[in-house]
Amino acid sequence: MERADVAALTERARDFHGHMCPGLAIGIQAARIGLAVCGHDSDEDVVAVVETDMCAVDAIQALMGCTFGKGNLVHRDYGKAAFTFFRRRDGESVRLLVRPDLHALVDPEFAAVREKLNATPDDAQAKAVLPGLAARCAARMLARDPEELFSRTTPQTPAPRRAAILSSLTCAHCGETMMESRSRRFAGQTLCIPCFLAVEQKV
Repeated sequence: MERADVAALTERARDFHGHMCPGLAIGIQAARIGLAVCGHDSDEDVVAVVETDMCAVDAIQALMGCTFGKGNLVHRDYGKAAFTFFRRRDGESVRLLVRPDLHALVDPEFAAVREKLNATPDDAQAKAVLPGLAARCAARMLARDPEELFSRTTPQTPAPRRAAILSSLTCAHCGETMMESRSRRFAGQTLCIPCFLAVEQKV
């Protein structure tokens, strides 16, 4: 991909996310691979499965057309910096896992300061230099070949099915409606998840 194209993708992702940071840069680079393998979404044909809620996910939404609202952005809350892309019509797919040594590889100084802040969150000197280092780290990530930032494998699971339109049910406690698939039964009543948790949890 030409540098001009990367610059345009970066601007679009930054406008969507609100600022540039290493997390967004990871998402931009993941989306570059996703676009090369699966292309941009058209009518839910491309699906992104993300195993994290980090900044990178905003880049994937902005650049690949995969969103929660369309149902073709699936969040699996595993806490892993992993991104899987599927193209439904022909089965093309790829799973990307961020290298565990990524920050140290790209910008050792940023990695060291971030680690220092994790250990001592009130370190004023580290806090003062972190924003500048983060911006530099993001720029260095974007200058790399995206393949250098991830381990790449073939997904072992099929693409998630298309979003279904389900019936709405009314909660017997609060009176609000919810998707049928998110309802719970308790003591013979249909409840929403918050009301179910309120009565089911043992004190």
